[in-house]
Amino acid sequence: MSETTTIREAVGDGAEGTHPMLLAGVATEGAESLPVIFPYDGSEIARVWLADERQLDEALRSAAAAEREIAAIPPFRRAEVLNAAAEIVRSRETELARQMTLETGNAIWETRFEVQRTAEIHVTAAEEARRITGEIVPVDAVPRGEGRYAYTKRFPVGTVLGITPFNAPLLLVAHKLGPAFASGNPCVIRPSSKTPLSALSLGRILLEAGAPRAAVSVVPCRTSLAEGLATDPRVKFLTFTGSAQVGWRLKRIAATPRVTLELGGNGAVIVHSDANLDYAAERCAFGGFLRAGQACISVQRLYVHESVLDAFTEKLLARVEGMKTGDPLDDDTVVGGLIDEDAAAKAIVMVDDARAAGARVLCGGTREGTVVAPTLIVGASEQARVCAEEAFAPIVALASYDDVDEVIERANDSPYGLQAGIFTNDIRIINRAFERLEVGGLIVNDVNTFRVDPMPYGGAKESGIGREGVRWAIREMTEERLLVVDPRGS
Repeated sequence: MSETTTIREAVGDGAEGTHPMLLAGVATEGAESLPVIFPYDGSEIARVWLADERQLDEALRSAAAAEREIAAIPPFRRAEVLNAAAEIVRSRETELARQMTLETGNAIWETRFEVQRTAEIHVTAAEEARRITGEIVPVDAVPRGEGRYAYTKRFPVGTVLGITPFNAPLLLVAHKLGPAFASGNPCVIRPSSKTPLSALSLGRILLEAGAPRAAVSVVPCRTSLAEGLATDPRVKFLTFTGSAQVGWRLKRIAATPRVTLELGGNGAVIVHSDANLDYAAERCAFGGFLRAGQACISVQRLYVHESVLDAFTEKLLARVEGMKTGDPLDDDTVVGGLIDEDAAAKAIVMVDDARAAGARVLCGGTREGTVVAPTLIVGASEQARVCAEEAFAPIVALASYDDVDEVIERANDSPYGLQAGIFTNDIRIINRAFERLEVGGLIVNDVNTFRVDPMPYGGAKESGIGREGVRWAIREMTEERLLVVDPRGS
């Protein structure tokens, strides 16, 4: 029997039923299980075992004990494992995408795309594992350094704790597991209780690709126990993706000062008078309704120059009204459902509040179960919830502007600052927007939803701290040390 076969038997094959947690790479049952629900029809698709306090302690104990073992894996070997994981992910695109659609309600075309990106993340992580570099420090630039030489090197920080949300449960786990292993750190993942299956599948894949069992734990657990993980001093780095409220609380109580937070947003996009309106409408339709708006970089506030507002709105409306909604497993469905009926009901309340305050609903504003029709609103005040809060739903609010400087200030009038988009070919406007917009990234001639995984990604203000993107995540998960040598001492 091959080592690969042995590992697959040990961790389970992901068949429907009650899925074991991965406790230091070993399939483990718990004292209680939790149902995983298909949001579209409310059916139970599987169950997962939940880790109790003792098992969470075991996950951290095993990770801490393995820190030197994982750090000692040479970069070329880490890269081989990550590349092998990428190949396994690609080979299982169909089953991984279907599993993800069943647990999230995201449209099947979206989950296929997410599987492809997950493979890309592992390839990028493999490449970055080979180029974790230091630098020569010219200490002899001053007289006291004469005769000495110095250089820096980056070392793994130790146990990484990744806490991930429901909306992109494969991709966002990959953004934590991949860089953690690439940088030589063991990783404990606590996935969303609503979408744990994808995290468990990815953990199994990394083990099958050759990662040591001690490198990976995936431990679904009750929310009441998750905070205890963050406060444990054995955690050397905390990486959290989720709501601002939870993220900032975790940072306050975390035992480690090393924290990356990727939090919410209510993304602003500016469409100037010189924009290519057909292209801008196409991209805004994509960015506003990807994952049914359940993306922290979803287009939510859309500012359009008054001279092109009517023409742009007509083009955007035509695209949005043509989006098919419904069963997310249907290949023709463009916009699937929200994660549960509570989220869908909250979205409709936001729309109704804006309408009651004088806004006009151009399309959508209705729901069937968890499926909220793609919604365009015009005339909402800046204080309306659809503008002031994170909708996390398929809702886009349009507004007009005349002055560029004024619209930049309106875009900044938010507690969030993740990414922004601007459609213009005027380099002066681009530079002003880049200098003044309080965001982690500005995307020119595209929507704020644009993200490729080799780029740095993160926010300003309440949208978070630190940066993801594989190279930048590795930088966060390693620490720099300086070596100074005086060869005359020998």
